[in-house]
Amino acid sequence: MATKKSFHRTDRISAQLRRDLGTLVHNTVREHGLPSVSVSDVEVTRDLAHAKVFFTALDPSRAKEALKGLQEQAREIRFQLAHAMKLRHVPELHFLYDDSVDRGERIEQLLRDLPPAGEEDDAS
Repeated sequence: MATKKSFHRTDRISAQLRRDLGTLVHNTVREHGLPSVSVSDVEVTRDLAHAKVFFTALDPSRAKEALKGLQEQAREIRFQLAHAMKLRHVPELHFLYDDSVDRGERIEQLLRDLPPAGEEDDAS
């Protein structure tokens, strides 16, 4: 039963981190002139020592620049997070670019570029 409780706790903490980091990252982006990003997901390790913070970029071509800026500000964001959340230990933040939106758009474009059914060569 204890493992089930801990699983739910990490889910709740991940959700809270996602909400709080969404705001903190938005403020950091504005304050430091970083490319516009939004937090898409947060995964916390079971021991709550580390958190993977996935983000998407409004302009995917500037994702590396955004990642570099967020990594440079990670300590400050973690410090602000400690004040926002009532946790004994705030996880170390690891920012990762979430390219799933980019991949989805690319697949959509490829599908749009396919010829409509019935217009294919009937040579086969």
